[in-house]
Amino acid sequence: MATAPYNYSYIFKYIIIGDMGVGKSCLLHQFTEKKFMADCPHTIGVEFGTRIIEVSGQKIKLQIWDTAGQERFRAVTRSYYRGAAGALMVYDITRRSTYNHLSSWLTDARNLTNPNTTVIVSVLCSTGLLFLEASAKTGENVEDAFLEAAKKIYQNIQDGSLDLNAAESGVQHKPSAPQGGRLTNEPQPQREGCGC
Repeated sequence: MATAPYNYSYIFKYIIIGDMGVGKSCLLHQFTEKKFMADCPHTIGVEFGTRIIEVSGQKIKLQIWDTAGQERFRAVTRSYYRGAAGALMVYDITRRSTYNHLSSWLTDARNLTNPNTTVIVSVLCSTGLLFLEASAKTGENVEDAFLEAAKKIYQNIQDGSLDLNAAESGVQHKPSAPQGGRLTNEPQPQREGCGC
């Protein structure tokens, strides 16, 4: 039986990190569902979402792990950092302490992910990170936050600085299916008396 082709070329693993109550789950929901959740409960452990986007003509599936911000879950959520191609660090502009804690979140991201992990954050652009302010409530720049990270990851693939064979790269390449929907390049035997 023929296997249907994948409708994407790559899978990029993302993590969303930051203090409790800064809107990580709301950003994920806005990106995947295009809706604002006004009464979003605090995440216990991790939550997960996916969405297929397009970058430079390539379909890319984003696997997004939304991690809990409470300190009591930090040991558990740190295990999700491994193999992340992108990290979105989130803080609340109305709570200075959440901004002040970004250095701790960045340290975790740098220590627990690979050196080529793309990090998006508001304000810390002087440290080589991408900067973008977004609103889960209005949806402003939510798309851009996820897309800019994907573009940077894709650029790292194209210029060879991201090794797709390394397990910690956070990227999986999916082969394209040839004509007929098969995922193999081996010729298929013809059946006698059958024109299919």
